[in-house]
Amino acid sequence: MTQLASEEEKKQYEAYVKEVTPTHSLLTNMVRAFLAGGLICVLGQGIINFAVSRGLDQETAGTWCSVTLIFLSALTTGLNLYPRFARWAGAGCLVPITGFANSVAAPAIEYQKEGQVFGIGCRIFTIAGPVILYGILSSAALGLLDWLAGRWF
Repeated sequence: MTQLASEEEKKQYEAYVKEVTPTHSLLTNMVRAFLAGGLICVLGQGIINFAVSRGLDQETAGTWCSVTLIFLSALTTGLNLYPRFARWAGAGCLVPITGFANSVAAPAIEYQKEGQVFGIGCRIFTIAGPVILYGILSSAALGLLDWLAGRWF
């Protein structure tokens, strides 16, 4: 009897999981990511073109582009627009610099009610902190390997 009941429960559970599990189309996700990433890149190129038309050199225009995209990402995160866009676009908007800015701004906004120091100050790097830490450590290790290889080879 218990074996029969557990089999029935297992079938009910599997049916429930199948019902509540969202289905995703790989092609749709790839198209959305491509469009979102492309849109961000077009916006960035527009910023660079505008800055160059105003007399800035290419390198300075690129810096202004980065700063502007980071600002827009943080602003739209604060207005709760970027998370909605990210749910629709997937990795297309999470990979570029805007996604990194979003990952820094989101925890700060979420924990602002805990105060300036313990909320924003402590939580701002919860996602970006490990990226920065391991990025610095891996670049230092690769720099050391490059230096050692240059000395011995």
